[in-house]
Amino acid sequence: MDPGGQDINLNSPNKGLLSDTMTDVPVGPAGTRVPADAAGGVLPEGMTEAEAEELRTELFKVEEEILTLRQVLAAKEHHAADIKKRLGQTPLHQLKLNLSKSLHEVQMSNAYKKTQETLSTASQKTTAALSTMGTAITRKLGDMRNSATFKSFEERVVNLKPRVSTSGEENGSQNLHSPDNKSQDSAPF
Repeated sequence: MDPGGQDINLNSPNKGLLSDTMTDVPVGPAGTRVPADAAGGVLPEGMTEAEAEELRTELFKVEEEILTLRQVLAAKEHHAADIKKRLGQTPLHQLKLNLSKSLHEVQMSNAYKKTQETLSTASQKTTAALSTMGTAITRKLGDMRNSATFKSFEERVVNLKPRVSTSGEENGSQNLHSPDNKSQDSAPF
């Protein structure tokens, strides 16, 4: 289960034993390390060979630890994926949870709250303006209905209605479109 066949248990006595993955560290005969200047590197000014060797040793140990931690992390991620799989938490389920969490975080943000307040205020003002406009239109229509022009028009319509229905009864038909008693067959439509 562990990558490269290495023991990744941090409490293991084999911890830190590397496979052939570190090929960039110069090694001399019988596994001894080669000095930096002999490996093609130049020692920085003012640094002794002993200091350089100590730093190389420390670098080697840190790189070993990094490799070990990467292996442990990979194993933990694999174990977590197995647990999620056994719990039935599919990637789609995880995506839904992440989206829900993100949406919740957005709704709790100050920008979202300010935008919501602004839209609410704009909605209230728009509703008030439309209500005022509706009232004004209703009032204007009421004024028009009480005007002399509208009353004259209304009287004409009321007087026209009995004439139209009387002429239709005399013909024996309900043809309101042709007051001169022509048939609809000759209509231009």
